[in-house]
Amino acid sequence: MDGTTSDFTPHGKHLIAGEWVASGATFASEPAQGAAHDFSVGTPELVDRACKAAEEAFWTYGYTSRAARADFLDAIADEIEARGPQVTAIGTSESGLPEARLEGERGRTTGQLRLFASHIRDGAYLDIRHDKALPDRQPLPRPELFMIQRPIGPVAVFGASNFPLAFSTAGGDTAAALAAGCPVVVKGHSAHPGTGEIIAEAIYAAITKCGMPAGVFSLIQGGKRDVGQALVQHPLIKAVGFTGSLGGGRALFDLCAQRPEPIPFFGELGSVNPMFVLPEAAAARGAEIGTGWAGSLTMGAGQFCTNPGIAVVAKGAEGDAFVAAAKEALSKVDPQVMLTDGIAAAYRDGKARFDGRNAIEPLLTNDDSGRVASPNLYETDAETYLQDHALGEEVFGPLGLVVRVSDGAEMETLAKGFEGQLTATIHMDKGDSEAARRLLPILERKAGRLLVNGFPTGVEVADSMVHGGPYPASTNFGATSVGTLSIRRFLRPVCYQNVPADVLPEDLA
Repeated sequence: MDGTTSDFTPHGKHLIAGEWVASGATFASEPAQGAAHDFSVGTPELVDRACKAAEEAFWTYGYTSRAARADFLDAIADEIEARGPQVTAIGTSESGLPEARLEGERGRTTGQLRLFASHIRDGAYLDIRHDKALPDRQPLPRPELFMIQRPIGPVAVFGASNFPLAFSTAGGDTAAALAAGCPVVVKGHSAHPGTGEIIAEAIYAAITKCGMPAGVFSLIQGGKRDVGQALVQHPLIKAVGFTGSLGGGRALFDLCAQRPEPIPFFGELGSVNPMFVLPEAAAARGAEIGTGWAGSLTMGAGQFCTNPGIAVVAKGAEGDAFVAAAKEALSKVDPQVMLTDGIAAAYRDGKARFDGRNAIEPLLTNDDSGRVASPNLYETDAETYLQDHALGEEVFGPLGLVVRVSDGAEMETLAKGFEGQLTATIHMDKGDSEAARRLLPILERKAGRLLVNGFPTGVEVADSMVHGGPYPASTNFGATSVGTLSIRRFLRPVCYQNVPADVLPEDLA
């Protein structure tokens, strides 16, 4: 493949420690457009082979220099960009996402790799600490102590359905783990196996170019639950990165906890991302905010984990203007292709939870079939929401719920009733500052990212970004899956006491 054409025909094999391997059974991809392709089905035996190769690679890769790993990450980014047209072609075919979205996501993916390359070259992430020896201290002398962050070992990564590039084969979890010095075994998502394959080819090209051990990366396609279970329970895997549904993530989390050696499961499980419109903002620009919310709600057919599914506004004329504008804007949105038939079916099931429910008013409803989704909008009051847990469960798609409150006190009570979220948003004007100050401490306990006068759809790749939050938004409230802090998931602190300088790790010596 020369990187200059959009022609790419998947061979359908797994990449196991530098070898493209076929397995006996196959599955067919289900593209939104274009031809389907056959792919080998993963097996527990392939998982075992990949994990053993990763462990063997760790003894080399885990002790490479930061400069060598940074060059490797940059090389992966270069190889992905060299395949840009092919990546876009297979990605749009499989996912139904528009070309512009895939190209932007590809840029984000290579940007993440290069961000981590720069981050580890700098070295601050090592958090080095040094206490000099105090041989004359009384009543006891103090030894010399060094502390540094060290890689934990092989990491398992599960590809996400809604981001074929940025949260999948070479996405944020893989980039962070490789930057830390940890080999990676990826279980590709069956929604976009061809996209996973071409990205794996790019990674393998970088492995060859940089002389890295072949076992530093493996991709296992497809497979049933036994493959995922075998991966998270393999004794050589030391941590798991996951982006997906609450049900699937919780099942894998429980398996990690039940291992003879429990390991951390870093699951990003989605949320409803509530948006609070304060009174002065609602009075001054309620209609404008409502229109903006509709755009954020339907972007990408609502298939973002930061999709703002709930808007909280006051009862009365100002709130009515917000609702009317949102309804009008949503009514103009055409049906959009969803990532898979299964996701489209799940969206319809989510909508069904709202239809015919007591104290839930349908403001805009659409009945879709097949792989498309149209917006749906409902309204309720705070008391009903707080009494019905199902209303706070994520509906993956362009469905919005407006919750009306009587006053600021009820808005604060409602905020306290939300579960953990990835984001929470406040829309405010200058006169809302006091109300915002009361609301902010509540939202700090609920979400990993707080926004003012914006919309949360989309996650910036930057040092300061937090993409995580209290459960059920994620399974580890102290971690993030985006931003340079995400590397800390795959490191652990080690203290070296009285170790001679010529024996210490290179970054300490």
